[in-house]
Amino acid sequence: MVSKLTTIGFDADDTLWHNESFYRLTQDRFAGLLGDYADRDHLEERLLAAEVKNLGQYGFGIKGFMLSMIETAIEVTDRRVPADVIAEILEAGQDMLRHPVHLLPHAEDAVRGLAETHRLVLITKGDLLDQERKLAQSGLGEMFDGVEIVSQKTPVTYHAAFARHGDGAERALMVGNSMKSDVLPALEAGAWGIYVPHGLSWAVEHADPPEGHGRYRELPDLGGLGDLVAEIEGA
Repeated sequence: MVSKLTTIGFDADDTLWHNESFYRLTQDRFAGLLGDYADRDHLEERLLAAEVKNLGQYGFGIKGFMLSMIETAIEVTDRRVPADVIAEILEAGQDMLRHPVHLLPHAEDAVRGLAETHRLVLITKGDLLDQERKLAQSGLGEMFDGVEIVSQKTPVTYHAAFARHGDGAERALMVGNSMKSDVLPALEAGAWGIYVPHGLSWAVEHADPPEGHGRYRELPDLGGLGDLVAEIEGA
């Protein structure tokens, strides 16, 4: 019998390895630096607004986050932010860029197991150099047949990626922690969408689940992914 699935797509950040927790730690550091100018809640609101506004120019990733922090610092201090605070913000961002990769539970086993039976493709947003660094440090790179580092995840993105690296979206499955970016557009493209929630998620990535969709599934972690793939193929 021909397998119903030939290609498995994985998101990277907070699906295979920790990411958002480092942003939260840096936001704590940022709030401490600017505590004399704005309370934490107001500062977080201003920073999120700057990030959302700047996505079209900077895209997703740490470098855009650094620039949004600097912009927010300039605004909340009425352009009086001390140079040493700017230096601290830059240092915080550079610390993020140097941070070692920590895989999430079951990530390596899930990827290694499915690599033996399916074509795997990493489909992730973010800065090109940083995502390449994290993939190299993760030890998972050699198990992927393709890597797509994209500016946005849309149905067109998934159509194209699964056509390049597989037999099209209908015979593909996408796994990720973002309902908005990993699941909903993959489903719209015709693939399976598997939601593996992470304890922390960026507000911009929130979306309602597709209740009743025949190709939508949710797992508590990657430990059950192999069995789920087998179940889908055996149905």
